[in-house]
Amino acid sequence: MRRIGLLGGMSWESSAEYYRLLNEETRARLGGLHSADCILRSVDFAEIEELQDAGAWTDAGRRLAAEAATLTGAGAELLLLCTNTMHKVADAITSAVDAPLLHIADATADAVQSTGLSTIGLLGTAYTMEQDFYVGRLRARHGLNVLVPAAQDRRRVHGIIYDELCLGITDDSSRRVFVRVMIESSLAVQRLAYSLERATRRCPSSIRRVYMPSVPWTSLSTRTRCRPAPAHDPQPASLRSRCRACLTVRV
Repeated sequence: MRRIGLLGGMSWESSAEYYRLLNEETRARLGGLHSADCILRSVDFAEIEELQDAGAWTDAGRRLAAEAATLTGAGAELLLLCTNTMHKVADAITSAVDAPLLHIADATADAVQSTGLSTIGLLGTAYTMEQDFYVGRLRARHGLNVLVPAAQDRRRVHGIIYDELCLGITDDSSRRVFVRVMIESSLAVQRLAYSLERATRRCPSSIRRVYMPSVPWTSLSTRTRCRPAPAHDPQPASLRSRCRACLTVRV
């Protein structure tokens, strides 16, 4: 079993979910009383959030790189960053340690493409939805078409994450906001599929194969599951095989 280093606390609400899922997967794979061989370094999110808000990403990268070195010094053979947003400083982390970092965008892309999907809707913090470190990676490295909500909805989702979810608050009205935004993402994909079908009417077989406009289908699960499941796998090529995207839509 590989020793996994968890870099968390951003917020601890999500870190707790990573820890739970990691151990559930270990038990499912190995049975009995088996649990994950892991080390958790939980930072003070208030300090990290101040750096985010100030745009001090270089300082944040140095901070997390130092914490990652602490994990590898304690024997971690593989690193998981228990947050989406802080993958903005993933390069700073990987340059500071020898252990591989399982990047959630790559894990997400592998899972999406394994199901034949090519267009996804993305919800997250404004940093994750708007900046290139996540959306750009999905597009440039993996050729995915990534849809994000309109600016007003991005602000609303961002606020719910920081003001509620990071504090352990789940509100019905906020849940309805997320559902509405996801439905609108699904409709956006359907409109895209319809436009492409009209533009390429001379080759309908390829359109049917990629988009299947007559059979709307939506898959929803948490991105947290992108990483704990495959982290035990010693084969790098299959590390990301069991990831699920936050929101994927195919029509």
